[in-house]
Amino acid sequence: MNGKNLSNTSRSNWKALEEMEDEDIDYSGIPPLTDEFFESATLRVPAPIAQRLVQIDPDILKWFQTQGGEYKTLINSVLRRYMERGGEQSGEKYYG
Repeated sequence: MNGKNLSNTSRSNWKALEEMEDEDIDYSGIPPLTDEFFESATLRVPAPIAQRLVQIDPDILKWFQTQGGEYKTLINSVLRRYMERGGEQSGEKYYG
């Protein structure tokens, strides 16, 4: 813990906020997001999520999705079988 008292009750009026329309929000105190902002921005993904991120080519993802069932489970199963066999495919290791 960082020593902050997390038991304090919020003083925000959540009910009023939930009832507010988007048009009623005052953005005047927020600077605009410019191209320069996005050029220097860094995407921060929480560690538990980051360890599950994998870049999959669109055609491969589409094929797995058309196989029926839970495609993420199928991808994991295929990768696990490949790993358990030592990554061997036709006697050669494949590294992309």
